[in-house]
Amino acid sequence: MEFLIANMPPIMFLTLIGFLLMGFPVAFSLAANGILYIILGIYLGEFPFEFLGALPERIFGIVQNDSLLAVPFFTLMGLVLERSGMAEDLLETIGQLFGSVRGGLAYAVIFVGAMLAATTGVMSASVISMGLISLPIMLRYGYDRKLATGVIAAAGTLSQIIPPSIVLIILADQLGRSIGDMYRGAMLPGLLLTGAYMVYVLITGLFKPNATPAIPESDRIYKESNGKSGLLSLLILSVIAGVIAYFFVLETFSAKAALDEKILTGLLIWGCVAFIVAIINKVLKLGLLSKIAERVVFVMIPPLFLIFLVLGTIFIGVATPTEGGAMGAVGAILLALARGRLNMPLLKQAMESTTKLTSFVIFILVGSTIFTLTFTGFGGQHWVEGLFASLPGGEIGFLIVVSIATFLLAFFLDFFELAFIIVPLLAPVAESMGIDLIWFGVLLAVNMQTSFMHPPFGFALFFLRSVAPKEDYKDKVTGRLIERVKTSDIYRGSIPFIIIQLLMVAIVMAFPKVVTHYKHTDTHIDPNTIIIDAGVPSNEEEPAFF
Repeated sequence: MEFLIANMPPIMFLTLIGFLLMGFPVAFSLAANGILYIILGIYLGEFPFEFLGALPERIFGIVQNDSLLAVPFFTLMGLVLERSGMAEDLLETIGQLFGSVRGGLAYAVIFVGAMLAATTGVMSASVISMGLISLPIMLRYGYDRKLATGVIAAAGTLSQIIPPSIVLIILADQLGRSIGDMYRGAMLPGLLLTGAYMVYVLITGLFKPNATPAIPESDRIYKESNGKSGLLSLLILSVIAGVIAYFFVLETFSAKAALDEKILTGLLIWGCVAFIVAIINKVLKLGLLSKIAERVVFVMIPPLFLIFLVLGTIFIGVATPTEGGAMGAVGAILLALARGRLNMPLLKQAMESTTKLTSFVIFILVGSTIFTLTFTGFGGQHWVEGLFASLPGGEIGFLIVVSIATFLLAFFLDFFELAFIIVPLLAPVAESMGIDLIWFGVLLAVNMQTSFMHPPFGFALFFLRSVAPKEDYKDKVTGRLIERVKTSDIYRGSIPFIIIQLLMVAIVMAFPKVVTHYKHTDTHIDPNTIIIDAGVPSNEEEPAFF
């Protein structure tokens, strides 16, 4: 019995793994495991019955947590945008823009994946949309199947690391840190990951030219009457708008202002100038812009406005993440309305899906709270600290072991389960070692991103498999017979991108400033320069009494 009591924390953890392996839902496995061991702990006299009094307060604390309102807001925003056809327009337009470049469709998928990540934050919507729209086109033009499927799955997972990611909201809540700081810290790794995907496509195209063909000249639909591409007018418009935005930011912000604030504001001004010029050109029929220039402006600028409405207001400090999510949801509805694609069935379906996902998150959070309370009552935190304190290498050894364990667990658990099970156990240990928890959270987020790409249980691979052609079919445009996409093609195509994600984990670990730059946005005050005037009269003056 003494051995049982002394080793109760690892026994609890093994019991939880057993419940999960038997197929029980995560939320109920966590809650049932916690309640079972609470009863056992009271029976063994490890803690009194009054210990249960802390449970209702913890659950009410979850319900009263305003930060978690960002989850339904951002989910609703993403689902409305996905169903309003924004992804289709973006993919078609950016695909035509990069069409003359070898690998242009792959670049378009990655670029649109990043934009969808910054506006929707919903991985399933991104993967399914790009799988339905881009995959048939890439197969039509002869793209390598492994590259095509890998690019689509990887671009879809960008929504897990680029704000306003739901993953980052959950991690910030579990780590007890600001969602805004988590967003700031994750922005640069997300953009670096996007760039790394593009570099991989570029290298693949250099060594395997047939794997990334350009779109044939005859299939480029946005051409001028004289046969020219019209890219020159788009370049000139971008340069003019960029110069105006640069000088606006230069005059408005001080040199010490945060870089992310300058970038987002600059993008907003650039978008406003380009959009106004395009509207004037269209209304007055001036003919200054080409077809592709007008198309790019009218398709790309509205999502950029939405990105500023959400992330810009958070980074500048005008709105909290919850308020930013609310404005984003309203903005998405208005954008869908302006495009003439908003109707009650669409709105109802989006709200139902939002309710289901939010309920899923809250139930898991309640279950993890019950589990963590019992685990802590048995001294589980001290057990975890002792377990990692004995590792060689100190802080580096801890981070390496955590990264490896997270990567391996991601084969079987998705990010919700990982965030609610392992983060509450690891966060106190990381904090006791002096590790910045925002940096630790982003490191875990990049690592958890691999859980969506792991064969055989990666959710991005499942979503792509559901929309990829399962049988040979005849292409409607060319009339050619296109072979089906095998599951092995999807799995093998994901491996290079998993390696890229792991390299990003190593980069974040080796160069913490990639994340910790968020600290430089705070106002630093030297305590030695502070003068406190308490209003005490000098010796020559008599105190006045009223």
